[in-house]
Amino acid sequence: MNRTGTGSTAPSSDAGGVVISVDAMGGDSGPATVVAGLAKFLGKTPGARVILHGSAEVLTPLVAKKKIEKRVTVRDAADVVAMTDKPSHVMRHGKATSMWSAIDSVREGEAQVCVSCGNTGALMAVSMVRLRKAEGVNRPAIACLWPSRNPSGFNLMLDVGADIRADQDDLLTYALMGASYARNGLGIERPRIGLLNVGVEDHKGRAELKVAHDLIARAAPVADFDYVGFVEGGDIPSSRVDVIVTDGFTGNVALKTGEGTASLISELLREAFRKTPLSRVAALLALTSMNRLRKRIDPRRVNGGVFLGLNGTVVKSHGSADATGVAAALKLAYRLAKSGFSDKLAARVASVGVLPPAPGQSEAERIEDEAT
Repeated sequence: MNRTGTGSTAPSSDAGGVVISVDAMGGDSGPATVVAGLAKFLGKTPGARVILHGSAEVLTPLVAKKKIEKRVTVRDAADVVAMTDKPSHVMRHGKATSMWSAIDSVREGEAQVCVSCGNTGALMAVSMVRLRKAEGVNRPAIACLWPSRNPSGFNLMLDVGADIRADQDDLLTYALMGASYARNGLGIERPRIGLLNVGVEDHKGRAELKVAHDLIARAAPVADFDYVGFVEGGDIPSSRVDVIVTDGFTGNVALKTGEGTASLISELLREAFRKTPLSRVAALLALTSMNRLRKRIDPRRVNGGVFLGLNGTVVKSHGSADATGVAAALKLAYRLAKSGFSDKLAARVASVGVLPPAPGQSEAERIEDEAT
């Protein structure tokens, strides 16, 4: 943790509108980029106000330069969580950091949602300790948006890295939380849920996946979503589902693989278009279509992984996000806060605390008995 710079009165969320708590110091690009993204966001969102956490000496002139000081309260925080800091170190020594301060604003009810570009492991650790897990949630999850063929342009996948483990009950909880996010964050009235597996056949997969398959199917009518069953990796960007449920290890590998493949394809396209004089002419002719494609798959538009399963909403922006990416994360945070997402998610998880009994012994119970 690096020392940088003690605090002002924050706007109350009871005063009307949405208040977002922002950690200004944790990103790779520095606080100037965060403030630039904040200005872009506020320019398009008149109902939002912000508590900005970090060095007041650094942030105050940046905020004044963007002429957003009437809607931004700077909360001075002396320390910064570095990307190299271990979560355990932050938990012991991080109380004076901008990240800790930003999460505490949600804990104290000053803001409805927190946004940070900082260290993911530290952010999850501090969030879990300060906000605590919601009732009925064993393992929180990180949800991300994935470009897809759906009309919205995106599918939702979780978990993508909060915890490498997940048993059948965790996967059921992820399905419930994913459905709530899709409904409140993407406007999908009745989301379609798929459980990621090595095949779509019922007999494939680990024992806990087969049990989760039955649990999610039984929960679907109660929680008001459609369960499409097992899905494969190729279905992640498809129009078959809206939400893909998996464990954090598998989800993170899929996410990083997708990002790497997209980067490779982009590089290969640029190389192909520069290969010959004729290909360069073709690139000029295809420029409009290529710009349209680039905008469709621009990762900045979907910047923001949401921590689900806590007593409060936390949005994790990419550490390397530019102003456009930061603005996108803030837009997502605003939409979730305005919908009352955290309370609705908790209610959704609680609604299936006791699933309707299966007729006789279900296949899931038989599998679970065999597994134990």
